Amino acid sequence: MDRMDQKQNVLRQPAERLYAKELEALKDADQDPKPAGWQLSPRSVLTFITGGQASGVNITPKYIGHTRLVEIAIATLLTDRALLLIGEPGTAKSWLSENLTAAIHGDSSKVVQGTAGTSEEHVRYSWNYAMLLAHGPSDEALLKSPIYRAMEGGGIARFEEISRCASEVQDALISILSEKTISIPELGREVSATRGFSIIATANTRDRGVNEMSAALKRRFNILVLPSPSGLETEVEIVRKRIGEIAANYELQAALPEEEAVRKIVTIFRELRAGVTLDSKEKLKSPSGVISTAEAISLLTNSMALAASFGNGRIQEEDLAAALQGAIVKDEEKDRIAWKEYLENVMKKRGSEWRSLYSACREMND
Repeated sequence: MDRMDQKQNVLRQPAERLYAKELEALKDADQDPKPAGWQLSPRSVLTFITGGQASGVNITPKYIGHTRLVEIAIATLLTDRALLLIGEPGTAKSWLSENLTAAIHGDSSKVVQGTAGTSEEHVRYSWNYAMLLAHGPSDEALLKSPIYRAMEGGGIARFEEISRCASEVQDALISILSEKTISIPELGREVSATRGFSIIATANTRDRGVNEMSAALKRRFNILVLPSPSGLETEVEIVRKRIGEIAANYELQAALPEEEAVRKIVTIFRELRAGVTLDSKEKLKSPSGVISTAEAISLLTNSMALAASFGNGRIQEEDLAAALQGAIVKDEEKDRIAWKEYLENVMKKRGSEWRSLYSACREMND
């Protein structure tokens, strides 16, 4: 298999490869000054994220939301401040982080994934212990973290789900963000950041209280809170766009969901998430799980997979009902109760347009 075939068979390409044609068009058309280490000017980065035209190429929007928030994020990365994106699950924190990094530096691969098992070595550096024992500390034995490599090259490192890390791991960032250096006492030296270096971190609001970030660390970031989609139409547009991209990447042999199906799923998710119907006339019980935009996208993608593999290639109400059941009822009795009440008190009363979906969901829930 040659390199071209390998690229085509990759399950998920990084943003700089996925949108390589758009980035090249923006580079060709870019006449504005570029900051040190940046491949595009701030205005062109904004166009890459929010959409537009460049050199006759259509630039697809990567983030559908408040343009001003994107402008603030880009402006932050022009300074010596790091950027922290906070939001509910499904607010495109990681997606925005990846695409900002791809547009600015053309390499979004320098990533630290925050988990309970993330250690300080993942933030700073570690060693090849076989070489360390054989020859002692040396450059050859040194294993550089993504942040270390970003500092050397004047790039951007991404720190995903930072609040899931233990406090001592988070605090390892304080000196890096303050002094822009990493000390290596074993080699008797320190590495200083090249101009252009920064960090984009993300944090989930659902993780508050897990490992709360210290005030000292928060002061090193400019913090942006990414809101959930403001209205039904915006969320429908986001869901439709992402489903189209994912379906093309996975080569799902099914028709894209119809507008009515997308609108129904988004309506259900928005109402259960908010605990009230869209017309604000009836309060609802919210399930315990995450009823996010990302979940709606996953639900409809799974429905396409069902239709392609076991149906006629078009999403049916039964496919949606099965996916809804799995997305909303998360092994808790109160979820089942909340879903049943929604079916009987809301969906059942919405008339003929909702009747077949109600019947399919009711059958699944019995």
